[in-house]
Amino acid sequence: MTGSNPQNRRLGYARVSTYGQTLDAQLDQLRKAGCTKIYREKVTGARADRRELLRLLKGRRPRRRGDGHAHRPAGALDLRPVRHRQADREGQFRSLAEPWADTATSTGRLMIAVLGGLANVERDLIRTRTAEGRSRAKARGQHIGRPPSLTPQQQKEARRRRAEGETLKELAKSYNVGKSTISRLAT
Repeated sequence: MTGSNPQNRRLGYARVSTYGQTLDAQLDQLRKAGCTKIYREKVTGARADRRELLRLLKGRRPRRRGDGHAHRPAGALDLRPVRHRQADREGQFRSLAEPWADTATSTGRLMIAVLGGLANVERDLIRTRTAEGRSRAKARGQHIGRPPSLTPQQQKEARRRRAEGETLKELAKSYNVGKSTISRLAT
C-alpha cells in the first residue's frame, strides 16, 4: 500500500465523543493501516450530522481495483448508513475496532446488515415505549414537557396587564421571559 498511488488510496475517519478525549490512538492506528487521508472530529456518535464523516463519504470517487476504506466507529450499530453510502460508490468499508465489520467480505456485509436491522427495530421500540409513556402520563393528568416559565398566578397577572395595554416587550422584561412566552398566554 503506497500513499501516492491513487489505486491503493485508503481513507480514514477518527472520532471521539467528548472534548476531553484525544484522537491520538485512532490516528496512529489509521496511519498504520495505510490511510493517506484521515478525516477527524470530536462529536457524539448519536448525531447524524457528523460533518467530517459526511465529507469523507461525499468525497469518495468510484472504486478502482485495490481501493480501501478504514474507519474507526464508536459502535457497530451506526455502520449501516456508512455501508450503504460506500456500496453506492463501490468503495469498501473496514473497521479497525471491529475486524468483522469489513464490506470486502460476505460475513462482514451480513453482520453490518443484521446489526443495522437490529438498530432499526430498537429505535422503533424506543419510539413506541416513549409514546406509550406519554399517553399514560397524560391520562394521569401529568404535565408533559418543560415546566411553564410563569406560575399560574404570574400568567393571570400578565394577561391582566396585557389587557390594560402593556406591551409584550414590557411584560417579557418584567418576568424575565421571551416575548413569545407572553404572546402565548392569550391563547
